[in-house]
Amino acid sequence: QVRLEESGGGSVQAGASLRLSCAASGSDFHRDITSWFRQAPGKEREFVAGINRLDSSVHLAESIKGRFTISRDSAENTVYLQMNTLRPEDTAVYVCAARGPWPQIPTETNLYAYWGRGTQVTVSS
Repeated sequence: QVRLEESGGGSVQAGASLRLSCAASGSDFHRDITSWFRQAPGKEREFVAGINRLDSSVHLAESIKGRFTISRDSAENTVYLQMNTLRPEDTAVYVCAARGPWPQIPTETNLYAYWGRGTQVTVSS
């Protein structure tokens, strides 16, 4: 089993930065890949960024490239999402997800077995 807990959300002005944290516990095998998704009101959950624990490879959604980065601290079992130059359209609940080994970092929600409860990010103009 894997437990995921997000933190770091908040309300900011456009152009500001936030760093989200996803603290994980449980089986390393089942969280080889950890990703961030987000869901805005009335919209489907969408992939934001993912990182592979085994080779540190990352995959970023086109919509956030150049503004967001994903990283991990293996000692603290934590994955971070650094969000810079935030825009109002980044407003959403950001959720952390994890799964076991996979050939590449998946973007589909149904390929993740473990989910956190999410943290709200609100960006005002």
